[in-house]
Amino acid sequence: MATSLLSQLKEMTTVVADTGDLEAIRRFQPEDATTNPSLILQAAQQEERRARLASIAKESTDLDDAVDRVAVDIGSEISKLVPGYVSTEVSARLSFDKEATIAKAHSLIERYAEYGVGPERILIKMASTWEGIQAAHQLERDGIRTNLTLLFGFAQAQACADVGVTLISPFVGRILDWHKARQPDADFSGAQDPGVQSVKGIYEYYKGHGYPTIVMGASFRNIGEIQALAGCDRLTISPALLKELDEIEADLPRQLSPLGASSSPQEALTQADFRWAMNEDEMATDKLAEGIRKFMADQRKLEELLSTLRKG
Repeated sequence: MATSLLSQLKEMTTVVADTGDLEAIRRFQPEDATTNPSLILQAAQQEERRARLASIAKESTDLDDAVDRVAVDIGSEISKLVPGYVSTEVSARLSFDKEATIAKAHSLIERYAEYGVGPERILIKMASTWEGIQAAHQLERDGIRTNLTLLFGFAQAQACADVGVTLISPFVGRILDWHKARQPDADFSGAQDPGVQSVKGIYEYYKGHGYPTIVMGASFRNIGEIQALAGCDRLTISPALLKELDEIEADLPRQLSPLGASSSPQEALTQADFRWAMNEDEMATDKLAEGIRKFMADQRKLEELLSTLRKG
């Protein structure tokens, strides 16, 4: 008897909802959920949240405090709907500030504790800059689990594995976007998708060297990318693509399988190694910088909304 692509995917990959939409989470019943500044902004603009947002805005000491309160308020609601992790992101403003990122992460964990959500349920997200990765190193030592996002290049993935982060979010669709903009007539379907190839390479490197860090593909443009990564540790998927997967009945072959480690972990990248590798990777450098700017732009929009509500 045929089953949906989504049902089959859940049998080989942990499915994560990439949304702050509670109704979508209830419908698709993912294991985990991820948020980011753009998704928090979308959730905050829902009319049914307006009164709650106004209350939070007026109780906050400043806009930075209000943004964190909103993120944790939405995250705590999500935590009641999923059995696994909820990812909450530190401000993109802190992408190049290790110590401030560490302090913000501890603050977010403390806020979650006020809602009765323990640190074992939360992944603190930060951009995969050198500073973000080093902050994650300290946070993991402090017992705070991390999700390194805006990951586009192999050097970022290697550095994350070096310091033992809990999970990485390599972006598939944005890598595809970059290549399509430069080669609009090229065939990037299926396994030829450069974003798919990037995640597959990272996955095989991690499994081959015995790294425990979870690989969670993110930022999908179509279900073909998801099908090409069936079997990855985790995939975080938007409600629209979850719906499409749920409505199609077809065979879904496994594409990625964890194999035993074939070699020992490699020597850790130095900061100079990391920065040189990123300098050599034009796509990763472009997309990391662009991603930080976009997240910050959406955070500013959320701050403007909260500022208006505080005055209202």
